[in-house]
Amino acid sequence: MNTPSMDRRTMGERRTAVRAHQRPAMSALDYLAMVLLIVGGLNWAMVGLFDVDMVATIFGTGSPATRIVYVVVGLAALYSIYTTAKMAGSKRST
Repeated sequence: MNTPSMDRRTMGERRTAVRAHQRPAMSALDYLAMVLLIVGGLNWAMVGLFDVDMVATIFGTGSPATRIVYVVVGLAALYSIYTTAKMAGSKRST
């Protein structure tokens, strides 16, 4: 008789093993930090290429709103450093 090449009873164990190697899902804070880093990176690209600071153009040079935007983007960068270090540490432990 022909026997199946993979027994259905072992499929659950196989699926669990595959899921164990997947990266954890990103939280809303992770996505927000990513968006802020992209906005900050594009702003710095425009400063470097065209000498145009879009944040200062929108909110005014040296205004409190401009400084808040810069601080929030910096905090997003610090959070991303923390997240990257956390992910790197979890890969080493496996």
